[in-house]
Amino acid sequence: MIRAVRMDRRRRGLAVAVVLAASVVWLPASGAVQNKALPESLSDKEYWALVDELSEPGGYFQSENLVGNERALQHVVPALRAMPRQGVYLGVAPDQNFTYIVALEPRLAFIVDIRRGNLLEHLMYKAIIELSASRAESLSRLFSRARPDGLDDRTPVVALVDAYRPAVPSEELYAANLQQILAHLIETHGFDLSEADVGGLTTIYRMFFEHGPSLTYSMGGFAMRNMPEYADMLTSTDLNGERHSYLATETNYQWLRAFQTRNLLVPVVGDFAGPKALRAIGAYLSARGAVVSAFYTSNVEQYLFRNAVAELFYANLGALPIDERSVIIRSALQRNVMDPIRDLLQQVEAGRITVYSDVTSRGAVR
Repeated sequence: MIRAVRMDRRRRGLAVAVVLAASVVWLPASGAVQNKALPESLSDKEYWALVDELSEPGGYFQSENLVGNERALQHVVPALRAMPRQGVYLGVAPDQNFTYIVALEPRLAFIVDIRRGNLLEHLMYKAIIELSASRAESLSRLFSRARPDGLDDRTPVVALVDAYRPAVPSEELYAANLQQILAHLIETHGFDLSEADVGGLTTIYRMFFEHGPSLTYSMGGFAMRNMPEYADMLTSTDLNGERHSYLATETNYQWLRAFQTRNLLVPVVGDFAGPKALRAIGAYLSARGAVVSAFYTSNVEQYLFRNAVAELFYANLGALPIDERSVIIRSALQRNVMDPIRDLLQQVEAGRITVYSDVTSRGAVR
């Protein structure tokens, strides 16, 4: 019976792949010109056109995921640092992507998440990072707490984060910062945020004000035990005890700040199994001869298999421009690993990837 079910799912998956491969590929108007190199920077107009045109309608997820919860997040960072620079990064969820982006130093990054709230959180981070000249100033804005004395560019990240733990949140700073963030996005950049977008961003920012460094994944609306605090995620290490978060050093932070200032981190609302977002990104990159170096999927595949739409995701994955070095970064079984995309797709096509456990056994830290 199990074999019969697997064969049926294999046939259905291959049929879906054929249908999608024959369907119209979405190409945003801003990417209609063929054979263009990836940009060194995007204008505000180009950036917002990509955000708007690549996105699908927002969908549902069980929690808001305001911060990450993968304790093994940094285990793959040394391997990412050894990969070629100047590719394209894809990811999902909030700020944990910054650590991978800084490690990989891509030419361009897209963050694809089914929740519009994730897009709004990335816009919040974009404004805070662009407005903040240093790590210490950035955390002051993020948490709406006065900057503690004694912090400078050489302060280790553990001491930096610990300095904000006892700091008292300020309603005055919160109100002033929120106004500045919104003005920076709407007036300075000219992004077309709706009233609902402003409300959503305000709610997200309020959570960082209320909980500061102690904010956890479970505070985003889905109760879970033993979640690491935001501070823990910023100060976690690789397997050798080295810290690589985007706040680990001032050099990391300044690289990310320059990347954000050039509008090269593009948040998109999209379902991994949806008909538009990933395929539109693939068309945009293919038109510019670009290759996806890494795609951080977290544990999204778990939900795709649970909802019987994993085949749709793998068809979309196959529409992305990749090479033999392209990898998925996956979180499964309390570990983060890198899985070669080309081999994964070959296994899908051969019918060897039919249930979630087929992918949790794949990949390595390297």
